[in-house]
Amino acid sequence: MEDLINKWYKNHSLLYKVLLFLSTTFLIVYLFPKSGKFKYNFDKGKPWQSENLYAPFDFAIKKSLDEIQKEEIEIKDASSIYFDINTKIKTEVLEVYKNQFEDTFSDTIPHKKTLYDVGKSAIENLYKYGVLDENYKYSETKNVILLENQKQVARTTYDQLTKIDGFRKIIEDALANNDLSSYEAAFISLFFDIITPNVSLNSSLTENALQEELSNISSVRGSIEKETLIISKGEIVEGNKYDILKSLEAEYESQVWNASNYNLVIFAYALLVALALLMLLLFLRKYRIEVFLDNTKVTFIFFNILLMILLTTLIINYNSKQVYVIPLCILPLVLKAFFDARLGLFAHVLTVLLLGFIVPNSYEYMFLQIIAGIVTILTVSELYKRANLFISVGQITLIYIIAYFAFFVIHEGNITNLKLETFGLFILCGLATLFVQPLIYIYEKLFGLVSDVSLLELSDTNTKLLKELSNKAPGTFHHSLNVANLAEASANEIGANAMLVRVGALYHDIGKMKSPTYFTENQATGINPHDELSSRESAKIIIDHVIDGIEIAKKNNLPDRVIDFIRTHHGTSLVYYFYKKEKEIDDAILDSDFRYPGPKPYSKETAILMMCDSVEAASKSLKEPSSTKIDKFVESIITKQMDDEQFLNANITFKEIQSIKKVLKTKLANIFHLRIEYPE
Repeated sequence: MEDLINKWYKNHSLLYKVLLFLSTTFLIVYLFPKSGKFKYNFDKGKPWQSENLYAPFDFAIKKSLDEIQKEEIEIKDASSIYFDINTKIKTEVLEVYKNQFEDTFSDTIPHKKTLYDVGKSAIENLYKYGVLDENYKYSETKNVILLENQKQVARTTYDQLTKIDGFRKIIEDALANNDLSSYEAAFISLFFDIITPNVSLNSSLTENALQEELSNISSVRGSIEKETLIISKGEIVEGNKYDILKSLEAEYESQVWNASNYNLVIFAYALLVALALLMLLLFLRKYRIEVFLDNTKVTFIFFNILLMILLTTLIINYNSKQVYVIPLCILPLVLKAFFDARLGLFAHVLTVLLLGFIVPNSYEYMFLQIIAGIVTILTVSELYKRANLFISVGQITLIYIIAYFAFFVIHEGNITNLKLETFGLFILCGLATLFVQPLIYIYEKLFGLVSDVSLLELSDTNTKLLKELSNKAPGTFHHSLNVANLAEASANEIGANAMLVRVGALYHDIGKMKSPTYFTENQATGINPHDELSSRESAKIIIDHVIDGIEIAKKNNLPDRVIDFIRTHHGTSLVYYFYKKEKEIDDAILDSDFRYPGPKPYSKETAILMMCDSVEAASKSLKEPSSTKIDKFVESIITKQMDDEQFLNANITFKEIQSIKKVLKTKLANIFHLRIEYPE
């Protein structure tokens, strides 16, 4: 049991990757639609490229969305509205009118009987179908059904109902027709007091009746029998043929879902997703072994792929037409910021291939996104410069628009139906891509990674730690600046990360702050404290500046990528001066007591720093330097490091080392104000 636990512990990193791989596969498959895919691709207005297609089973022809919407509009226009009516109110109003009329008009006025009859007739006219309690926004020809106690009592149109403010005109017309207009003011005042609405909208019954009619709309029109020829090879996909093919596609996917093949479909999706993620792991294992061995970095890559798929799935479920608003180019941007362009593009392409399962017009979508990803990788450089990001986002958006325009023309053959809203989605996508800057900062805090933006901040010599170094060990600080300049120039020459190696050079000797006077560059008085110590004690102090530097760096929260330079800038090299001095006393001493603990440099950047650090430090001992001396000096130091196998673990070539030597010789010649000697 103990052996099994030990074995698991030794392989815990691999086990973690397996669990990460399986869980990511499961989550992606969970997000995917669980139906089959129609095996034919077709576009409206384009020829049918496959062989003659016969109906594989009986299926109904589904109506298009436009057809269904048209039917809905027709039903809404033709539907009736229901009003509740209270017929007793009319009787009550007539009774009140009789009493109020007697009180308002005296017996002495002429035509009193005629005036009374006109008012009574007006009330009969007002309440013929009823008086509305408010004005509703219906067309005048809208059908109306009047209900009393839930029973239909009349059918009419909306214009026949009296509006609450419509009785004035009826009274005015009635008085004018009988030459009684002189009584208009008194009559209207009387009616204002007695007219009471008796018709109100029954909104629940109206809505329920409408919904019942809408629910009866059939989603299909006609059917196709099995073995019926649907379309021939080369025939243009348009009109009814297009509708039939879309119906077959929907029916096919629906039948796969319902035909108890669910588990098989899930298994097939899982195989394809697992295959894509496996390719990513194999790529990391073969070409980015340092990333593969770091579980945090592998988790980070998988998390970003899963995040892009999640966002796209959510948008598709909400409205598939807005799929282009997802800023998918954030993925290669983020991965390039933390790793490199090749890894960023590889992960981006795999993510787009996975999304091809769920997006509409998958070929068009994949083409656009892959092209945009390539443009992202090619155009975005030095992400820490804000202007570069804005320019690159503008270029990405332009590529989206151009490519979409080309696809639209190919599909439609014209631009008359071109929708500008889609271009708006691309612009929104570009604006969302700008969120990559704060996202990189968030990722740095969550995953402990470091980007060029953070490196730029760390390269500022006014940071607290570098200020402390310049105060406590000014000679070391000056040495670090010189090394930084040499290392940056060397990195640029061979295409390494110049910003990273510069920051590493600035901080590589911060451990000397603990005992600054024990290092020659800080001995301004000429007094050497090593004179009072044995060679072993002196060597220990010199070697300990690496361990002290790591402790100071961790205390000040420097990123691991920067601490790596502190660990490796001396590799496992020998403190040669004190070793030779001790060897003169004791010839049997072990050189391991005088070697740095390592590790050796394991990247181009850390190897560059070791070369530049050794050359710059040793160059102070050059007397009467000349170009020839500098050339031999650089050659001897770097050759010695190579013979000591210090670069064995670094992925640096002999050609690159030769280029670095050339840079160092030129730079040192400039530092010593020498003119390069040219052959006669």
